[in-house]
Amino acid sequence: MYKFAILPLLFLSLTSCEDELNLAPISEVGSNGFFTNAGDFEQAVNGIYASLGVTGGGDYPSMYVILDESRSDNIYSPGNAGVRDWNAINNFLPTIATLGTVERAWNIGFNGIMRANTVLDELAANGGVIGDGGLATRFEAEARFLRAFYYFDLVKWYGRVPLIETFVTPDEALEIARSPVEDVYALIIADLEYAIANLPAAHSGLDKGRATSLAARGILARVYLTRSGPVLHSEGPCLASGEYDKAAALLDDIISSNQFGMVDDYGAIFDYDNEGNAEIVWDIQFISGGVGAGGYYPTEYYDEGWARVNLPFAGGNPGDGSKRVSQDLLNSYEEGDLRVAETFLLNYVNDNGETVDAQFFDKYTDVAKAGGDRFDWSLNYPIIRYTDVLLLRAEATLQGASGTQESVDAVVNAVRQRAGLDEISGVTLDVLLEERRREFAGENLRWDDLVRTGRVVDVMNDFIATEDDNDKMQTVTTDDIIYPVPQQQLDVKQGLYSQNPGY
Repeated sequence: MYKFAILPLLFLSLTSCEDELNLAPISEVGSNGFFTNAGDFEQAVNGIYASLGVTGGGDYPSMYVILDESRSDNIYSPGNAGVRDWNAINNFLPTIATLGTVERAWNIGFNGIMRANTVLDELAANGGVIGDGGLATRFEAEARFLRAFYYFDLVKWYGRVPLIETFVTPDEALEIARSPVEDVYALIIADLEYAIANLPAAHSGLDKGRATSLAARGILARVYLTRSGPVLHSEGPCLASGEYDKAAALLDDIISSNQFGMVDDYGAIFDYDNEGNAEIVWDIQFISGGVGAGGYYPTEYYDEGWARVNLPFAGGNPGDGSKRVSQDLLNSYEEGDLRVAETFLLNYVNDNGETVDAQFFDKYTDVAKAGGDRFDWSLNYPIIRYTDVLLLRAEATLQGASGTQESVDAVVNAVRQRAGLDEISGVTLDVLLEERRREFAGENLRWDDLVRTGRVVDVMNDFIATEDDNDKMQTVTTDDIIYPVPQQQLDVKQGLYSQNPGY
């Protein structure tokens, strides 16, 4: 299976260039004659995937935990001292442009884009050395898929971003302003359409885990659903484009492929010994024991005190920095919901023999599978699950795409049946979103769901009114839909970028 342990020396050497990564979204040093055969190109494509892992600058799924889940009503982490990035993000402080996570997510995204652009440039100039036109086309499709993937997250997090489609030097990057969201989406859609047309529907053997045409359809469906959302922020990711039918058609393609299905046991989806199960449309690959090949994201959720008792290494969220599951989320589960035990750890016994009220996500944690340290979890991170495909299809129907109320109810009831719950009828969009909240708790989809459907401001302010006993969270406005441009990016060249409103 394709894992992050397969890394090109070229890109491993480049990732140590911290000074360059702290400049605008610049590209690192070019290929230097590296691309001489098909193997070189394959290693370079692997380097684009590697930006998703620890070696890419901080474990990409960790960005989702902090920027998405910790921002949503699924976590309450005000922090008495408020020194952790996720405390400030959870509290909706306007002073977060200097946070390391806000900067790191920008840098990792553009580092991945740089790597993709380098491969694409070299394919155009020197792709003939591959000798296999079909393989060269696949490499281009993978590079464009990943470029689109990174850009989509950047648009959701920052709104307007620099649009860079080729290798640029640091000096050249300092002349590239932020582009309108519509222009960035145009590149994302073109890249994903190329990936859909030129990637296989599935991979096997050592290539399993690479991008597929069905994964590209899933990402593009999310793009159309997000673009279709109501415009609450003039520079945000939603454009009120009304493209629900386009999203529905792509999701139908995934469903009709018959390659995927709902796993009967909810917990089995996240079993370390069951990776690549029928639920997984596409995931980020990790493997324990390799240099920088494991994942850190499970560590983002658990408490330091729990780790001291249960794990052979230190790590986890310290003291008042705990990413505590909100009471609001826990209260939303019906009695007997089988997902609760698989998703949360509600208490543990610490090293003093005391029972600690914990309330953290442990969906991704298996003590028996702990690696060599807190950066070495081997569980692949699911980006697109089949249940997500089904529920997004139901959402598209409720937003006006083809389909019936009966089809929506059937999907939601299939999810509820697996959770051990009774059937319901007449599912509305709000009911669907609440079911998604419980189904994907800890999977970092909740914030996107609220933004995409235009509910984010009302839901979050209602949440603050009932949950924020510490009186730390600020009133949410439409400015909070996107993050600030990292301050370091503003400082590189005065006037190149303007800051997003509200920061």
